[in-house]
Parts: sequence; C-alpha cells; structure tokens
Amino acid sequence: MELNDWILSLHVLSAFALVGAMVIFWIMIVALWGTDSTSRVASLMRVSRVGTVLVSVGSLGTIIFGVWLAISVDAYQVWDGWVIAAIVLWAIGVELGRRAGQGYGAAGMEAERLAAAGTETSPVVAETFGASRAVQFHAASSLLILLILIDMIWKPGA
Repeated sequence: MELNDWILSLHVLSAFALVGAMVIFWIMIVALWGTDSTSRVASLMRVSRVGTVLVSVGSLGTIIFGVWLAISVDAYQVWDGWVIAAIVLWAIGVELGRRAGQGYGAAGMEAERLAAAGTETSPVVAETFGASRAVQFHAASSLLILLILIDMIWKPGA
C-alpha cells in the first residue's frame, strides 16, 4: 500500500466516524423527544460524550486527510469545484453542528445538575429536546454531511 492509499483509508474512516456521530445524536434526539425528565436526559448524556469524540475525530480527519489527498493525488486539485464545494459544505456543517451541540449540551448539563439536586422535570429540558433550534441546526448539519458524501462519491465536474 502506498501513502495515498493510507491517507484515503484514514479519510474514509474519519467520514465513518462523523456519520456514526450524527447517527448517535439522532438516536438521542428521537429517544429524548419531548421529554422533560432530567434523570432520563442525564443518563443519556454519557452517550453524547462518545458522539462528541467521534464528531471531533471525524470532522478533523475528513478535512485534514481530504485536503492532503487533493494535494497529493495528481488527478485532483484543491481548487477543483467539487473539492471547494466539499470544504465549504464541511465548514458550514461543522458550524451548524457546533451550534446544535451547544444547545443540547447546555440542556444536558442543566438536566444533570437538576437530576443530582432531585428535580425530576424541567421545562428547559422539554423545550430543548423538542422542536427547538438545536434540532434544526442538527438537521441542517446532517443534510450538509449527506451532500458532502454525495459530492465525494460522484465528484461532479471531475
């Protein structure tokens, strides 16, 4: 195996980590939809930490190894349209995901604090784990990740 094969493998593995994190977060969103139970939210926050690590590794790995591939493989250039599109979509998707994480993270920390204090319900938790801005940001981020995958598979204009 050549170096570029290893870089491609790490790029694809990073993409799997990113998509896996998105799936973990969607499962949590669906499982907690509309709940106001602080103990239920607090119990699933440990799972979110795994998703946070996966999204960090996946986000950094996809961009680093993706740009590295675009530079090292003669058939592609960083300024190819499909590569630029992927980088722009990646940047927007990561920012939207960060905003979703802020919303859910704050509500999760509040739920953990309230559950430890013995409070069973919270309107803030119910609001966040329903039709909130956080779910809108997560949905938009997920859509952008899907668009990046489509871009990477079919490489329009390449």
